[in-house]
Amino acid sequence: MEKTKYIYGPVPSRRLGISLGVSPIPKKTCNYSCIYCQLGRTKHMTNSRTMFFDTDEIIRELEDVILNSVYYDVVTIVGEGEPTLYLGLGEIISEIKKRVTKPVAVITNGALLYDKAVQQELLQADIILPSMDAFDEDSFVKINRPYKSIKYRDVYSGLVTFSKIYQGQLWLEIMFMEGVNESDIVLEKYAGLLRKIKYDRLYLNTPVRPPAEPDVRVVSNKRMKYISETLRGIAIDLLSSDGFYSEIEDDYGAVISIINRHPMNQFEIENFLKNRKGSNIAEIFHRLIVDKEVVVVKYMGYDTFRLR
Repeated sequence: MEKTKYIYGPVPSRRLGISLGVSPIPKKTCNYSCIYCQLGRTKHMTNSRTMFFDTDEIIRELEDVILNSVYYDVVTIVGEGEPTLYLGLGEIISEIKKRVTKPVAVITNGALLYDKAVQQELLQADIILPSMDAFDEDSFVKINRPYKSIKYRDVYSGLVTFSKIYQGQLWLEIMFMEGVNESDIVLEKYAGLLRKIKYDRLYLNTPVRPPAEPDVRVVSNKRMKYISETLRGIAIDLLSSDGFYSEIEDDYGAVISIINRHPMNQFEIENFLKNRKGSNIAEIFHRLIVDKEVVVVKYMGYDTFRLR
């Protein structure tokens, strides 16, 4: 099967199991440029909703992938930027649900949840996973570095409003970074903000993959345990995963197709290649290291590979 343009995976998800991804956004196109983003800094900052790609093309590609009978637990619209910027989001959610029996999830930074059109489109999805990293305007600017016209009060208000009209599963996520947003005073602020939101799960994370900015530091396991107890959330701790899949037969091409959208550390790549059997793992790693389009980042004692 040829390399897919809009559909990727399935890949292991810390929250969703085995996820078949749908990417309706050009790479690094977002209305945030978060300091912790695993894809690196945003290259195309925008807050205008656009029909970046043809909806029919996305759905046709999904149909082709489904015909291969790959296993997945959920279809996840996430992309390589912010999926709510895609003007055809409501249509692709609707069309996906006509073709699959598994849940349809949307991972979003939540920036456009104040937009009533976006709200209506997202109501069709089974699971919405918005981020809520900031606790006020200053932290919003520092952590998420939003498009200039986006204000924290609108983003938070939109999240509160959407949470009360949405009938599916709302799973919040907060990314914690040492010295940025994990003090006791800040945790009290989060607790107050969370009381106004109707959510089903709260995931608490810290950057386990190389962040956009090198000075971003992970929160210790001990501190994350305290945070999870304080906010009554679920702490995510993942360094390696099984379950990566690519329809591409060539081993090197398969690895490239994954890290183009989902950075992998050395152990994830090794496990992926072992599961394919017959791979020359040493040769693949050598090619990755000398490939000028591949970035190798040493982080938390691991080598993580992603495309430029």
